[in-house]
Amino acid sequence: MTNRDTRKHLLLLSLLAACAALSACGGGGHDEGAEQRSSSAGLPEGRIEAGERQANAKGEATGQSCIDCHGADGNAPLDPTYPKLGGQYADYLGHALQQYRNGNREHALMSNQAQGLTDQQIADLAAYFGSRPAQIVDLQGAH
Repeated sequence: MTNRDTRKHLLLLSLLAACAALSACGGGGHDEGAEQRSSSAGLPEGRIEAGERQANAKGEATGQSCIDCHGADGNAPLDPTYPKLGGQYADYLGHALQQYRNGNREHALMSNQAQGLTDQQIADLAAYFGSRPAQIVDLQGAH
């Protein structure tokens, strides 16, 4: 074997080792049946259209839908103490709904309303309200 052949052989072995290392680090790809998690709250990918349907559906616990209390697009709350949801970060909305569902955040209506929601339903609602126009106002320059 010549010096040149040895270098080619070493280069090929190095490339094969690098490919094997990258493959091992990559996690082996995605399982088709596995749920993709897309948020900091560990929720699956939210679907806006499904979230819109869910937002308009009456909940069993209270007989109310999301829009009954938060208004169309989440921007016209029934009560001034209710938050505007339109344009909020989907991760924030998802995390808040999980906290209501799990009992780590309490509200007389929201705790009951969120109780029966699945992770997918929470992700869908968060995606829907997060995609709506924002009417949230910050206090920058207020003083």
